[in-house]
Amino acid sequence: MSVVVNSDKVKYTDNFIETKYTYQYNKARKNGDVVEVTPISENLVLKTSKKVPKLGVMLVGWGGNNGSTFTAAVIANKLGLTWPTKKGVQQANWYGSLTQAATVALGDDVFVPFSKLLPMVHPDDIVIGGWDISSANLAESMERAQVLEPMLQQQLKPHMQTLKPKPSVYIPEFIAANQISKSNVVDDMVNSNDILYKPGEKPDHVVVIKYVPYVGDSKRALDEYTSEILMGGLNTLVIHNTCEDSLLATPIMLDLIILGELFTRIKIKRETSSDDEYTSFHPVLSVLSYLCKAPLVPKGTPVVNALNKQRACIENVIKACIGLPPENNMTLEHKLPFLMAENSKLDGEPLPKRIKMQNGQH
Repeated sequence: MSVVVNSDKVKYTDNFIETKYTYQYNKARKNGDVVEVTPISENLVLKTSKKVPKLGVMLVGWGGNNGSTFTAAVIANKLGLTWPTKKGVQQANWYGSLTQAATVALGDDVFVPFSKLLPMVHPDDIVIGGWDISSANLAESMERAQVLEPMLQQQLKPHMQTLKPKPSVYIPEFIAANQISKSNVVDDMVNSNDILYKPGEKPDHVVVIKYVPYVGDSKRALDEYTSEILMGGLNTLVIHNTCEDSLLATPIMLDLIILGELFTRIKIKRETSSDDEYTSFHPVLSVLSYLCKAPLVPKGTPVVNALNKQRACIENVIKACIGLPPENNMTLEHKLPFLMAENSKLDGEPLPKRIKMQNGQH
């Protein structure tokens, strides 16, 4: 399957997809009680290389749970492995991956796999290496991690026992770096709503992380959220989550690798600029915030923590590369009679003279 956009603003060559794209955004400033908004349009040219390179990845802590599970998943999917469990026969897949298991809407009832929008590296072609403070080979690391089913491990063992991490340096601070409070991930939400939050006010929070060896990779999370509602009322949610940590992390690692490589092949310039003024994205690739717990952004730029915005960013940037507009959810073609009539003609279906709405159906 491939996606071809019929537009005079999109040009396909043997080596590139070149798109003329109008990027629109707003600049706003407060002037007393008045908010002045200025719409801005930038006429850009996006050029994406169609040549998918050979790709290798070096993992720090390759012999850890995530590294061994990632390697096992790549091999299992490449070989198309199946294995029996008490719930039946399971088959290798990339569930949880944006690039491999998600689709993108291109029109009414037309959805295509995310990986088909632009040429992307296939997971089967990724070469893996890395470092670790443990000298165990990847088969031993996989067994120690206790993440995968024994029958699957047996099939993977011959392929993984020859893989061994390079020696690494023991840095305790790096190992514990993920066990910190992520309270700042709501800062943008707080700052955007001065109706709910007074200046300097933030949600009260307590985050406690405990290491319990018995649960292994099946991490437990107990979350309680209390929010104020209408007329001084309170709403409380208590959520218990058992998450297979490495099985959730592995698809995200894959997406970071594939999308990180893809965005190195995208060059952008203003339409009025010369070809030698093409530039890449900023090295701090904040467009991939969706795949990170705490997004890192270029200094002085806003942090976006809302998951829906983060995912939309990736999807819309890739759509822009093939000359498609962002998903705005207005769907005016189904709300304005003259647009409905035009679309009906294009689809070859006559529009009823009188449209009746009954129980949400035409």
